[in-house]
Amino acid sequence: MSRSDVFAAEPSRDTVIALPDALLDYRVGWVDGETADVWLRELIESTPWSQPEIRIYGRLLPVPRLVAWYGDAGVGYRYSGLQHEPLPWTPLLHGVRERLEKETGQRFNGVLLNLYRDGRDAMGWHSDDEAELGECPTVASLSLGAERRFDLRRKGSGPIQHSLVLSHGSLLVMSGATQHHWQHQIARASKVLQPRVNLTFRLIQPRPTR
Repeated sequence: MSRSDVFAAEPSRDTVIALPDALLDYRVGWVDGETADVWLRELIESTPWSQPEIRIYGRLLPVPRLVAWYGDAGVGYRYSGLQHEPLPWTPLLHGVRERLEKETGQRFNGVLLNLYRDGRDAMGWHSDDEAELGECPTVASLSLGAERRFDLRRKGSGPIQHSLVLSHGSLLVMSGATQHHWQHQIARASKVLQPRVNLTFRLIQPRPTR
């Protein structure tokens, strides 16, 4: 059995983040450091990364990171005006999904991978509240590589209201009404020189038929 098939033997340290109208469960050490190192290297080297462009104020600009979407057959994902068709599950991603489904009791049929090559790559303020994610989506976010700060703010509010540092091998599960009331971001961090891969597992709901 390869290291990419092995999960942490020790239990992770769970922290429930107390914010109103949100369910946030942060698990440090969800996967052990050695395995996380192997996964990070495998994902960076073997993923067919792309850098799509989005239209901002009439200009087409490349997103400040690299992305890839994996999922069940026919499970596409649309956000920020971009339509992603699924790549087939790899053994590594399939194994991670199985463990997540067992531990969370939630089903996932797709995962969005983001590669932050260094601190110049970022993710702007947003909520994972697309209609195809359902009323109260569960998003399970696995972090591999460089530590990055994860900011949260109440929708309609300007300042950051809570932050946490997402560590190598950690898992953040966002569920309940979180996406209805809160936005999150990964801000630029000039001092970060190492890459980070983030895997966000989701359940895409079938579009209603007319």
